[in-house]
Formats: sequence, C-alpha cells, structure tokens
Amino acid sequence: MRKITIAIDGFSSTGKSTVAKQLASALGYVYVDSGAMYRAVTLYAMQNGFIDADCLDAEGLVAQLDQIKIDFQFNKDLGYAEVYLNGSNVEKAIRSLEVSQCVSQVATISEVREQLVKQQQNFGKDKGVVMDGRDIGTVVFPDAELKLFMTASAEKRAQRRYDELIERGDEVTYEEVLKNVQSRDHIDSTREDSPLSMANDAVKVDNSKMSLNEQFEFVLKLSQEKIKA
Repeated sequence: MRKITIAIDGFSSTGKSTVAKQLASALGYVYVDSGAMYRAVTLYAMQNGFIDADCLDAEGLVAQLDQIKIDFQFNKDLGYAEVYLNGSNVEKAIRSLEVSQCVSQVATISEVREQLVKQQQNFGKDKGVVMDGRDIGTVVFPDAELKLFMTASAEKRAQRRYDELIERGDEVTYEEVLKNVQSRDHIDSTREDSPLSMANDAVKVDNSKMSLNEQFEFVLKLSQEKIKA
C-alpha cells in the first residue's frame, strides 16, 4: 500500500496534535508536531533571556539558532514521541501558558521559520508522515496528498485548553486562556512570513460540535480514501 503525506493545519487548540497522533498510530506513520518545534525554540529563548512578556531580542535568538537541537524520541508507554531540546525532555515545559504566550512572536521570525521548515521537510522526505502546524499544507508540504484545516470557535478552544491545563495542575483562569487564544489567532493570521491560512485544496474540519472519536473517524476515512486513490 502506498504511503502519503498528511498535512494538518489550523488555529491553536483545535486538537490538531491529538488527531494527528491518532492518525499516525492507526496508519503506522511518523508523527511530527511542528508546533512543538516552535515551542522548543521559544523555551530556549525564555531560558536564555531573549524573550519575556515585554521584549523580544530576535537578533540575539537568531545568532544562537545553530545551538538549538530539537529531537523527537518515541515513548512506548505514552504511545507517541516526546520533544527533546538539546538532550533534555521538554514535553511538559513547552506546553505551559507562559510558552503559549510567547510562541507566536517567535514564530514570526523569518530565520526561525526558515530553519524549522527545512527540518520539517526532511522529516517527510520519504512520505508516510502526519504533520500538524500552521503552514504545513501551504509551505512545508504544498504537494501533500491530504490537507486538513482544523477550526472551532475561540470560546470552545479556550475551554478545551483551560481544561487541559487545569487537569495537569497549572494555575490559570479561563479568561487568561481565552485572551491567549485570541491573541495567537491574530498574530498567526497576520504575520508577514507564512501567515496561517487554509490551502485551496484543504478539507475544512470544524470540530466545535465533534467528539474526539467522531473527529478521528472522519479524518481516518478521508485518509484511507486518499491512500487507496
């Protein structure tokens, strides 16, 4: 059976990573979370004083891009690959609200995007890959056989993200999370370099009223149809 490339784009907190992991597992494909790569760079920037709530030293961060090594290592107990930054597991650290509040700013830096896009394209050179992010179907894999664009209302996405953060023990408010979601939507959609947009040949998936299982079954069917085509 032939292998294809599946590109999943969409707004923050639409469940892109969840469904991408499910698809990769069901199809026996490699899963790559491109958003986690930007989060890892953001964490590095925070750890080294290049970014905080008030300032971004883009020039300083770009000067150290060659010192940032990002890997994905499969965790058989979890069933998916975790993110490593310069040899350290940062899977939990990159999911914090603090990183979420800064990641869209880092993603606007052209040099950061250029370097990460090259790595992402290398991950998918042999096909059999599911990758999610903001510009996968438009920039990273414009020739992907299947492109999905995930969306849902900002309020619905904020509630999902809030529940996720509370469950893992973070101290946040729904209002904080909603504000972050809305801010990221604006930055992602209006940045000059590779703004978030739906590819012309992408399938739009509004999961506002879908359960996780309904969403998975829908995209799995689309994937199987493309593989057989």
